[in-house]
Amino acid sequence: MSQVIERSPLEAGRQAVVKHEWREGFDFLSEADKTGDLGPEDLEMLGEAAWWSGRLEDCISARQRSFSGYLESGRPRAAATIALALFDDYDAKRAGSIADSWFNRAEGLLQSEAESVEHGHLAVQRARKSLMNGDLEQAKLSAEKALELGMSFGDRDLQAFGLLLGGNILVNQGDAEGGLKMLDEATIAAVGGELNPHTAGVVYCLAIATTAQMADYDRAGQWTEASTRWCERQSISGFPGICRVHRAEIMRLRGSWLEAEQEARRALTELQNFNLEFAAAGFYEVGEIRLRIGDLDGAQDAFRQAHELGHEPQPGLALLRLAEGQSQVAFSSLKRALEEPMARLDRARLLPGMVEIAIAAGEMSTARASVEELKTIIEIYDSNALKASYLCSLGALQLADGDAARAAKTLKQSWRLWAQGDLPYEAARARLAYGAALRTEGDEEAALLEIGAARAAFRKLGAELDVRRAMDMLGEEVSESLAIASAPGARMVKSFMFTDIVGSTKLAEAMGEKQWSKLLAWHDRALRGLFEKHGGEEVKHLGDGFFVAFDDPSDAVECAVEIQRRLDEHSETAGFAPDVRIGLHHTEATRKGNDYEGKGVHEAARVGAIAGAGEIIASEHVINKAATRFPVSEFRAVSVNGLSEPIKVASIDPR
Repeated sequence: MSQVIERSPLEAGRQAVVKHEWREGFDFLSEADKTGDLGPEDLEMLGEAAWWSGRLEDCISARQRSFSGYLESGRPRAAATIALALFDDYDAKRAGSIADSWFNRAEGLLQSEAESVEHGHLAVQRARKSLMNGDLEQAKLSAEKALELGMSFGDRDLQAFGLLLGGNILVNQGDAEGGLKMLDEATIAAVGGELNPHTAGVVYCLAIATTAQMADYDRAGQWTEASTRWCERQSISGFPGICRVHRAEIMRLRGSWLEAEQEARRALTELQNFNLEFAAAGFYEVGEIRLRIGDLDGAQDAFRQAHELGHEPQPGLALLRLAEGQSQVAFSSLKRALEEPMARLDRARLLPGMVEIAIAAGEMSTARASVEELKTIIEIYDSNALKASYLCSLGALQLADGDAARAAKTLKQSWRLWAQGDLPYEAARARLAYGAALRTEGDEEAALLEIGAARAAFRKLGAELDVRRAMDMLGEEVSESLAIASAPGARMVKSFMFTDIVGSTKLAEAMGEKQWSKLLAWHDRALRGLFEKHGGEEVKHLGDGFFVAFDDPSDAVECAVEIQRRLDEHSETAGFAPDVRIGLHHTEATRKGNDYEGKGVHEAARVGAIAGAGEIIASEHVINKAATRFPVSEFRAVSVNGLSEPIKVASIDPR
């Protein structure tokens, strides 16, 4: 008779972490920790599992105990490694003084030690600190030291950090070709699985951020997709949120605004207790999207939250003020931001907005100076997007100076470059300006064609304020059905449902494109049939999920239960069905066109994000109002990012 040997929580936790099963590892090691079985190595492992699971406070607690354990056992190099990790952790929390203290502690511990890999990681963090302080020369020396030690000790992770930071520094110093070569070498190592998960994640993030900063959106988009797939495979909570912020930016630039906003808001949920820097960047992305749609109130709120978390809300906030007709306020706020020291590529992101705002405010000398500065930047960086941005600003200045003929030629070049780069909103804005230049030049027929084409592009994108501007230029009467996006819409009470296929990226990779498309088509048909059956209004189809509104919370619950049962039936008959999470929330929201907006919608999305695979999570507002006949768990309070009060939720058992 065979005997089943059960693993101890400690052994199970160790094995889970080795397999990168982070959540299981965290749970098992936390259980083992209750009995006091964890030494400094296991506490280090617990901290790593907590970090990858998005539990930053648990991570810090475990690492601090691991640090003490290594010190007590006379292992200064191991303690220094933990101190450097804690420097990172507190930096993510925006606790700069505490972060610096841990850096100094690591530096002190290694001071009397023989040169080692740990000294290389100290050099990496020293380079990061110098970059944050704007000292590129010192940062370069530290990055070179890290690469040198990585080569000496044959440490691939240290080599990747040296290449990554060195490439970023070269780009910021103006050597784009040399910098990109180093970045690509580091990123290929991450794709090839040569690096540990943490190093690979950092490499992806900085490579994407640098290429996006250079306006090399094709390269940034390719690395973003690769990093998103990598995050899904690693079952990671924190890094997916960071990857999603980058992905949201690329999606916004490609014109997929609804999907971009969904991605940014998912990032905010994942980053709420993990990395405030990227959470702030997520709020900024939401603001940019809301501004383009024409929801000025929503943009204002998102930019405010980005600013509160320490992210510069420019140029979005200044362009928002311009859209409100406050050109002088816009000029002053953006001028103040540009007076701060920053890298030339960061300035390149703000300068086109300054040109537009300065012309509107009558500050022509500032507009000219900004155009000249943009020209010097594009001479350094070979980017079609940067060149298109410069040409658009130059054309606007030429038109303001009364040189319509030159402006038309310049703006036509800008429009073509934007279009070639598949950046539809920027292309439409350049085309509208081109039409205005043609009109000023006296070619009314050509002007009407270009303005009409721009209007069609804006309408397709959903850029309501730009549609109105184009219609005004065409002399068309604005239909009452074309709402002014900043005006208040109708307030309604609805029960909202958010659905999402769990692990869809990994599933699509495993199944292959053809089989995944068939499964997704079945999923969409099945769910849409049930929405219709239970009186649900499909508001948006978001990739592999839905946003649906119901008048009656009981209908929302019945629909959610039938969805999960239909999926179970399909799994039994067909052998497989995707795992779908469902969130339900009953609240007030603003109806605008075919969409709903406001705090209540954001709350509903957060409730949906809380649910696990095959689970239905409902807020107390749904449970208390619905005549539900299904088992319901005890309520629990859940804190969500951006909301001052927690939401009480419960699970509904559909089976």
